[in-house]
Amino acid sequence: MTYVNNDFSDIISNRRSIREFDPEVKISNEEMKQIINDTVKAPSSVNMQPWRFVVIESAEGKEKLRPLIRFNQLQNDTSAAMIVILGDLEHFENAHRIFDEAITRGLMPQERKDEQMAKLEPLYKVIPQSEKKRIAMIDGSLAAMQLMLTARAYGYDTNPIGGFEREEVLDTFGFDKDRYEAIMVVSIGKAVGKGHESYRLPAEEITFWK
Repeated sequence: MTYVNNDFSDIISNRRSIREFDPEVKISNEEMKQIINDTVKAPSSVNMQPWRFVVIESAEGKEKLRPLIRFNQLQNDTSAAMIVILGDLEHFENAHRIFDEAITRGLMPQERKDEQMAKLEPLYKVIPQSEKKRIAMIDGSLAAMQLMLTARAYGYDTNPIGGFEREEVLDTFGFDKDRYEAIMVVSIGKAVGKGHESYRLPAEEITFWK
C-alpha cells in the first residue's frame, strides 16, 4: 500500500467535500489502518493523542448511524466508510506508555520524561472536564484534517460532517458519554464527480499584522 498521489499542491488545492461516493469501492482493513497510522502523525497537546476512530463500514453499522447524521445520509449510504472521530477525555492514562515507548526508541531521554511527568501529573489531577473537552476538540480536529489530506494521498475523497447527534452516536455505538466526546464524522470513499470548488476569502482580508 503506497500513496497514489504525492503532489502536495494537488492534495490541498483540489480537496473537495464530496457528498456522493462510488458505493462499489471498498477500503480494506489493512489500508484503513495505514491511513489512520498516517493520520495520527498529526500533533496533539503534550503528545497525549486523545483521538479515537470508529470505522463504520458494515451495512448494520451504517443503518444505525443513518438517522443520527441529519442531512448527510447520501454520504453514509454511498461511502466506503464513515469514520467517527472521538476524543478520549481520559487520554492522560496513556502518558507513561507513550513516554516509555519514546525512551525505548531513543526519541526521549529519561530525564525529559521525569521532567514532563512532574509537571503534567499534578495538572491532570485538577484539570476541569471542560478543559479536557477543549483539548480533545482541538486535537481531534487536527486529526480530522490530517485524515482528509491522507485520504487524498491514497486516492480517496472525504467529507467532514459536524452536523450529527453527538450523544446519540455515543449511546448507539456503546461509548461512555462521561469519557468520550464525539468530535466529527468523516465520510471516505471514491468520489462520484469532482465536487464543487468554493471561494475562500483572501489572506489580506483575514490576516492581521502587528
